[in-house]
Amino acid sequence: MRRLPNKEPDRERMAKLLANIRKETAEKANTYRELALKLFPHICGRCGKAFAGKSMGELTVHHKDGDHMNNPRDGSNWELLCVKCHENEHGTLEQRMDYEGAASHKGNDESLGFQAFGGLKDLFKGDAGEPK
Repeated sequence: MRRLPNKEPDRERMAKLLANIRKETAEKANTYRELALKLFPHICGRCGKAFAGKSMGELTVHHKDGDHMNNPRDGSNWELLCVKCHENEHGTLEQRMDYEGAASHKGNDESLGFQAFGGLKDLFKGDAGEPK
């Protein structure tokens, strides 16, 4: 193994590296996830599972109103959820409609060109056009 000669450390380079590390740490501390982790206990708001250490990565921030740009510093639009509960929260049809803002889930999207139950309503109408 070849040994490098003892050199004096490049103090300017080390100072720049340290400044970058401090800057990145400060920026990370100001993310809404980091703020939420400071404000709330590290417990899922749905299932109650507690998180610490390496498992903290499984704890997510849920935006209660679905707007990821709405990040009040007091955390009033945030809720800590585990990954599974967060997935379930966004997995409900109503939540997906709110989250995506899409009208296509309401059954009136004809852009696909096929409606499996398109004529079903007419089968249930009587002669006067009223439901049977």
